[in-house]
Amino acid sequence: MYKAIVGLEVHVELNTKSKMFCDCLNDPNERHPNVNICPTCTAQPGSLPVINKEAVRKVIKTGLALNCQIPEYSKFDRKNYFYPDLPKGYQISQLYMPFCKTGFLEIDNKKIRIREIHLEEDVGRLIHEKDCSLVDFNRAGIPLMELVTEPDLNSAKEARKFAEELQLILRYLNVSGADMEKGEMRVEVNISLAQGSKRKAQKLGTKVEIKNLNSFRAVEKSIDYEIKRQEKILKSGKKVIQETRGWDDVKGVTVSQREKEFAHDYRYFPEPDLPILHLGTPEYLNEIKAEIPELPQQKRERLRREYELDEKSIDFFVFNKDLGEYFEKVISEFDPRLPHPKIFNLIKLATNYLITDLQGLLKGASVTGEDFLITPENFAEFITLIYEGKISSKIAKMVLSEMFSTGADPSHIIEEKGLIQIADTAAIEKIIKEVISKNPKAVEDFKKGKAHAFQYLIGQIMAQTKGKANPQIVKDILSKELTP
Repeated sequence: MYKAIVGLEVHVELNTKSKMFCDCLNDPNERHPNVNICPTCTAQPGSLPVINKEAVRKVIKTGLALNCQIPEYSKFDRKNYFYPDLPKGYQISQLYMPFCKTGFLEIDNKKIRIREIHLEEDVGRLIHEKDCSLVDFNRAGIPLMELVTEPDLNSAKEARKFAEELQLILRYLNVSGADMEKGEMRVEVNISLAQGSKRKAQKLGTKVEIKNLNSFRAVEKSIDYEIKRQEKILKSGKKVIQETRGWDDVKGVTVSQREKEFAHDYRYFPEPDLPILHLGTPEYLNEIKAEIPELPQQKRERLRREYELDEKSIDFFVFNKDLGEYFEKVISEFDPRLPHPKIFNLIKLATNYLITDLQGLLKGASVTGEDFLITPENFAEFITLIYEGKISSKIAKMVLSEMFSTGADPSHIIEEKGLIQIADTAAIEKIIKEVISKNPKAVEDFKKGKAHAFQYLIGQIMAQTKGKANPQIVKDILSKELTP
């Protein structure tokens, strides 16, 4: 019996204004090569690094949010290796005294331990042409946070959930956009198969590393594939080779990149041009803690407790942070003195319209954008009108569309366009009798037990009233007219 043992290394580009050790603009998406560069980030002789205070603060904030210990003293180290995208011939990183240690992130009631979070500078980017390779140093020196977990993950789904939750936390903290498609967050996987069912009896297997995964799908699929690949090798009596592998998204397989019999000797030593930092003081840490907002899991628990939302709606509002905040502003507009059943129904109705109809109008845009014109007060009034039966669901779509286009309040739109719902039973009864007389076949079909005929007649009635008749009154009167 084999058990997957998985650890993650997550690289995150921090959204600071300037680079890690110089004042060049931090813009990894700059299309023109070698624009945001200076003597420091291109390693010109005589240039010296200066630590980016904002980057350090963002790393510590992340560590505190992930339950990490923040050592009183930290320092930077030199990681020595040669590669064309590394202008200095070494990378300023952290090995011996990182900013954050021994934290955890809880996923499905399981604590995934975090070994450390450290800060380093990113390297340049290689562009491979047909007969040469070019180097773009725009990215060189961008603050890069690296989070390393313990090997506490045991499945592809668990690893994906960890990465997704981490991305949400980074966005809530506003330390990074963490957009994997843009390379702002990159995941590397260390995976091996252990033999034995209990942890103490397990014989650990050979570790394989999968590099540079740039989507949650790739994280999940690559681990799933690698588990099966290693299991097949072990069952055949062969040994898994310690190596670095890449993920071929088209073929859906991991591919060997290089064997890794021994760990690289990067000859780490303390960075001589930067001082030891004394940061883990109670005053400094309390100052950063005060900046940490409500985090995703805390928000889930509160939405469940305060608004009695279902899990799907909670996840939607947590993931779509801006819409979740707008939802709460809408709910705050309802009269708190209303009885609980009515408030609960209003909340449920508002949730449905925000997740479905409003999302359709937004088409991916944000409720915080300048073009979004519906105030929380008007949206709450709109929901109340629906709940009180003053407009039908069909009319509601028309009103919401007009609100989205103009920002007008719903009562004004209804009055101006004559959309008030018809609730006069005598008027509705007269229209129903006219529809029945004009559709004898549908009436006959209904009497033969064909249920669709009833819906057809309702459709005809609603069409004749332009959607303004109260649907429940229509159903009640039509049933009465068709029943002997």
